[in-house]
Order: sequence, then structure tokens, then C-alpha cells
Amino acid sequence: MNLWQLKIFCNVVQLGGFSKAGKVVHLSQPTVSSHIKDLENHFGCNLIDRLGKKAVPTKAGELLYKYATQLLALADETETAMAEFQGKIKGRLVVGGSTIPGEYILPKLIGAFTKDYPEVKISLFIGDTQQVVGDILSGVLELGIVGAISSDKNIWQETLIEDDLRLIVPADHKWGNQKNVHLSDIFEEPFIMREHGSGTLKSIRLRLSDTGYSPEDLNMVAEMGSTAAVIQGIKSKVGISILSVIAVKEELQAKTLRSLTIKGLNLKRHFYMTTHRRRSLSPICNAFIKYLKKTVNTYF
Repeated sequence: MNLWQLKIFCNVVQLGGFSKAGKVVHLSQPTVSSHIKDLENHFGCNLIDRLGKKAVPTKAGELLYKYATQLLALADETETAMAEFQGKIKGRLVVGGSTIPGEYILPKLIGAFTKDYPEVKISLFIGDTQQVVGDILSGVLELGIVGAISSDKNIWQETLIEDDLRLIVPADHKWGNQKNVHLSDIFEEPFIMREHGSGTLKSIRLRLSDTGYSPEDLNMVAEMGSTAAVIQGIKSKVGISILSVIAVKEELQAKTLRSLTIKGLNLKRHFYMTTHRRRSLSPICNAFIKYLKKTVNTYF
């Protein structure tokens, strides 16, 4: 067993196939299969089940994947620490973000950071808050940006940026020229809802409950699995919705969509930098956190 084999194994698990993993690590499918077979011989058990075209980990494979990701993360941290010792910031950092930070905030900041630190490679994982926090706890991720407070005592969080949720409507909607509407007005309009588990939906549910309402009181005509899908739904006149102004910044600037505040409903929330309380951060991660604090408000 070696780190290279573990890296190949993790790619097979993450991508769900030998051919896809081979493309990432620039190896042929038979060579990838050979490395997996070597690992299976080493541990004396099957690690991957081939279900048609899909490769999925066995129970033993799931256990190995948990430890392999931690070993690979520690190897990256080691490379980074040695580079830092020599006065360099170089190496690889794996960060995670819930939907809005992962799709609309972090890509821009990562791009700017890597221009200043060209020898740094950053991998970005996008999932819901629970997934990101779980991967931080397991050591897969070193840093995450999420939209909810975690109750886990091993998690440390600090506010990074304030987000403003607003009612988003097409530019030619009857409310398109208004700055605000009353809360009672929105229950009559066709409404597009985010899927269950969405941080945006959780924020809406929490704020509505403060006023005695719930999302079920809305006239829901569609439920969509991503912010981008909701934006397209609003543009196509499927309905209106409540979204982060960060996510619709370009549409608001182009005046294809309009944003309104809702009287009687406080929809402000925060995104939090999230790390493991008991793990030392790598020099790259510390540099990236410092960069985020310094520059995020100039972008958003």
C-alpha cells in the first residue's frame, strides 16, 4: 500500500468509475484496476463492487476511504508545512462551501488568491452545510464556508460575510417597480421553493416561524434543487422566490430581475468560516483565511 494507490482508490470512489478515475490521474483503466487489485490483495478483502458501469465501495471500501482521505490530507499538510519552513506558500488546500458560498462566493476569491499564490492549488467541494461540517470533522476538508451554526463542540466558526435574502421577481412583474411588499401579499403569488435541506429554505422557515407562518403557507408551484434552477424559473415566469442577493447579483445589475424587501420579515443571515477546533491549520489554510477576511467585502 502506498499514497499513490490510495489516491487512485479515492478517485474511483469519488467519481464512481475506473475510467473516470483514470482520466484524472492520467492512467489507463486496466492500470487503475491493477492498483485497486493490489490494495484488495494487501487488505485481503474486496474494496470496490462493480455494479454495471458504476463502481461503488464495499463496507470495507467505505472504511478505507475514510482513512485514506485523512492520510492524503495529512500528506498535503506535510508538503505545505515543509514549503512554509523554507519561506514558501505552496501545496494543495481542500475547502468546502454550502450552495451560495460554494457557487457564488468562493470561486471568485479562490481565483484571486491563486493569482497571488500561483504555487497553491485549491480544490473546492460543494455540498449542504451538514456535508461540509461532516467532512471537516473527518479531516477531508480543512476549511468550509457555510450558512448555519453547527452545534458540534469540535467545530469552530467565525462570521465571514452578511447575506441578504430578498424577494426576487421578474423585471416586468407587477411589483417590479416597488422597493418592498407586505408579508401578507406574498402568499397569493406562485412561489418557487428550494428543496428540503437547503440552507436558504431553512432560513426562510426560521424567519417565517417568527411571524407565525411557515413555508407551507406559500402558494408553492415548483420545488427546485439549485439556486441556478430557481433563477431560471423566475426568469421563465414560473413564479417568484426568496433568494440571496449575492446569487442574483448579475441579474439585478442587468435589470432582468428585481429584488424587494418584505415588510415585517427579517431575512438577513451570515456565512461562517468553519474549521476543526482541535486540528492545527496548515500555513496555506491560515493564509487563505487571512486573505478572505481582508478581501471578501471588496467583492461582495
